[in-house]
Amino acid sequence: MFLVQDMEGGSEEGPLPGIMYGIKPMNCPGHMLIYRNKTRSYRDLPLRLFEFGTVYRYERSGVLHGMLRVRCITQDDAHHFCTPEQYQDEVKGCLDFCFDAYDTFGFEYTVGLKTRPDQFMGSPEVWDMAEDGLRKVLEERGIPYYVKEKDAVFYGPKVDFNIRDSLGREWQGSTVQLDFNLPRRFGLTYIDRDGGAKEPVMIHRAILGSFERFIGLLIEDFNGAFPLWCAPEQVRILPITDDLIGYAESVGQELAAAGLRVEVDARSEKLGFKIREATTQKIPYALVVGKREAAAGNVAVRSYFDGDLGPMPIGELVGRLQEEIAAKVARRKE
Repeated sequence: MFLVQDMEGGSEEGPLPGIMYGIKPMNCPGHMLIYRNKTRSYRDLPLRLFEFGTVYRYERSGVLHGMLRVRCITQDDAHHFCTPEQYQDEVKGCLDFCFDAYDTFGFEYTVGLKTRPDQFMGSPEVWDMAEDGLRKVLEERGIPYYVKEKDAVFYGPKVDFNIRDSLGREWQGSTVQLDFNLPRRFGLTYIDRDGGAKEPVMIHRAILGSFERFIGLLIEDFNGAFPLWCAPEQVRILPITDDLIGYAESVGQELAAAGLRVEVDARSEKLGFKIREATTQKIPYALVVGKREAAAGNVAVRSYFDGDLGPMPIGELVGRLQEEIAAKVARRKE
């Protein structure tokens, strides 16, 4: 935790001392207090606590970099509490989750193992055990990785996933960290089969990591042309004239009922302008509706990636789009 002072307080007589706020840099202590709130049994483990929340890091102004390095971080943070017999399977599950997320988006990434720094918590023996455990999981999975010596945080070794941006720079994304130290510092225990109190192993993991960074890299990687399944606006309907707005809206309602994100461009603008704008904004599908389409009960389909696809019945279009979404196609336009 670090302190930030609110400097906006004041009066006509002059400035008043601002209020001091303590801002959390991590969620780990809160999750450990939740764990410690009651007696735990080995039957309760593994226990996984997840928080989609905000943390703060006082990054110096010179290293702030758009969405890729920020001070206010939104992250998908989770902590797994498990027995020594369970932690390898838990780590494997976390890594599989990371691979699934990155492969779905089609990112290029590398995997690194960060080892004990010069200043660390706990004993070298415990660190060696944790590092060996992570190495074993990576090697059993056949995962190519590099070792970054002395680059872990002070309480445990970790596996990092590093995403390459459009300039070839690497940015940290997912992290999976093994921790034998903080549970001891916080007095965490569970009752084992023999009735004795044992210390759990703790795994820190964030799959997407910083949402700000992930979205920034996503925008760069796709150059703003998001694949259909994750595009904020998937379909835009373009009525040629004002008297076709009603038909366009009925088509939009049908697509929305099928789970698609749809907008109707009902402005009194020329069709060419609407098409150019949809293309510039990289909308995956633009549907042109004129009198001929309204009479036939279909739409003229234009794909950002494939160009003009011609007229298509609404039902056929819905099926095509749902198949593309289900396949999680991650296309890039050259």
